[in-house]
Amino acid sequence: MTTAIARDPLGTDRVPVGPRLSMFDPMFIGIDEFGHHVTLDTVYHNLLIAGEPGAGKSGLINLAAATAALADNTRLVLLDAKFVELGPYADVADAFIGNNIEEAIRVLRRLLTVATNRYLWLLSHRRRKVMPDDGLTTIVTIIDELAMFSTVLGTKAQQEEFEGLLRGLVSLGRACGMPVIAATQRTSWDIIPASLRDLFGYRCAFRCTTNGSSDVILGQGWADLGYSATDIDPANRGAAWLLAEGGIPRRIKCAFLTDAQIYAIADYAAWMRRPSGITVPAPALLASEWGIAA
Repeated sequence: MTTAIARDPLGTDRVPVGPRLSMFDPMFIGIDEFGHHVTLDTVYHNLLIAGEPGAGKSGLINLAAATAALADNTRLVLLDAKFVELGPYADVADAFIGNNIEEAIRVLRRLLTVATNRYLWLLSHRRRKVMPDDGLTTIVTIIDELAMFSTVLGTKAQQEEFEGLLRGLVSLGRACGMPVIAATQRTSWDIIPASLRDLFGYRCAFRCTTNGSSDVILGQGWADLGYSATDIDPANRGAAWLLAEGGIPRRIKCAFLTDAQIYAIADYAAWMRRPSGITVPAPALLASEWGIAA
């Protein structure tokens, strides 16, 4: 049995090009110290990113946002208190929240409702986690400047509610196709308590000024074993220690997107999604997806 292959007028073989990227595919983020590609299984793991300003965190955040924006059957929920890191993807996202903690809390509540409904659906189908062929959208929540929402914006009560809701989403989202990616410049125990950090299966520590700050990200004791983000050269932006679930930290160098590339990807993603209807204004989200009336 032979397979027909389309040919162009010059007679060379060609393959039709179309979007085939899925969040269930390994997400490429860079290379390790041996030059091997580094990928993450993002759907079933949450990712925590932290390090001092200028260390290269935004590169990894934008890689994740770009991948999710281009992925088929994927929705984005973006929280960015300084607007400019995730702002390019606002037209792609179902929800984009700037420095409004009330709106952030409202969206997290809705996400938890979705997560609960998905687990009830899984239970009714005698399953424990979402699979690629289920047809459910992957909902990727990306938070930049986590400290702004947990310690700066709003009242103390609002900050505590935000942290509690985020802890719930990180706890529940992993198996129902709702991963969380969070980043912060402030690496202290009040921003990333161990009870929250340990819910993130992936942790990426960019340069830090102290061993204690490095341990806040990777976990207590790794610095004493020689895995400390303090030894990263300040001029080596994008270098980090990556801890994968159940493993040991390894050195990586994150890939980098220029501003022009970020906006080009975001514009292309917005154009690509229009015919599919995957991106719609937040108030018009289907009640069947979010679990409540819009």
